[in-house]
Amino acid sequence: MIEIKKKKMLFSRNREVIFLLLFFFSFTFYGQNSTFWKKSDTLNKKRRNAVIISESILGLGTLVALDQLWYADFPRSGFHFINDNNEWKQLDKVGHMMTSYYIGRAGMEVLHWSGVKKKDQLIYGATLGFTFLTAIEVLDGFSKRWGASFGDILANAGGTGLLVGQELIWKEQRITMKYSFHQTEFSQRRPNVLGKNFIEQSLKDYNGQTYWLSANIWSFNKNSNFPKWLNIAFGYGADGMLYGTESVTNLISQDPFRQYYLSLDLDLTKINTKSKFLKSVFSVINFIKIPAPTLEIDSKGRFKFHYLYF
Repeated sequence: MIEIKKKKMLFSRNREVIFLLLFFFSFTFYGQNSTFWKKSDTLNKKRRNAVIISESILGLGTLVALDQLWYADFPRSGFHFINDNNEWKQLDKVGHMMTSYYIGRAGMEVLHWSGVKKKDQLIYGATLGFTFLTAIEVLDGFSKRWGASFGDILANAGGTGLLVGQELIWKEQRITMKYSFHQTEFSQRRPNVLGKNFIEQSLKDYNGQTYWLSANIWSFNKNSNFPKWLNIAFGYGADGMLYGTESVTNLISQDPFRQYYLSLDLDLTKINTKSKFLKSVFSVINFIKIPAPTLEIDSKGRFKFHYLYF
């Protein structure tokens, strides 16, 4: 019994790992589906049913696990909202947006593999990220320690909107969301909040996270000779944060500021290779922004050039 309680507490302290695993699952599934599995030209009911059952089991199982292994450790309450829109320079919201985008993209792709018509792919597949993440907001809403966040729900909707909007306008994803991370000194000063190791820090230390909109240049002019794999990327980050907000009750002083980036990037899925293995790998890791020369300007008006920015 003691061992079970220890495992439960260990799990509860690392709820973010669930999101990371789900995040990587969607990429892996999407990458393998795009390269190794032959897509059906017509509706394949067996595939469609397998997708529906698999997604239902995964989604409901994850929600039940969260409820029992995370929320059960904290007091329950009546459903309520909180306003956390001013925290962490909104980087947590951008993270919600990106997760919603990619889970929805994976959901849309597996329905495409099943031969489901495009309209239903967008209705039932592309909205998967918004549905799942908003269900987690409901669980937050019944927790006394947290609460549902309007900002998180709007961010979830933003990620789905980016996905669906491009499919409606261009019938493809010309602009994708990407992520990069580098370790910072701030996690050493508040390791319990910002992470004790690289994995935790990549999830919790917003100072080292950068989120990107990476646009494929060739896709906007397909008659050109421009390299199909070259992108231009616009990034957003922040630095100097030890706490989510600036408050007189903070025990350590901080000087947070926003950062904006302009850089080059690669669309790995457009690199020409005959290797199915490499195509799969490229599809899986394409959410990572490739290190490249980068121009930075921050909210204090300072410019900086990085020869290689991670």
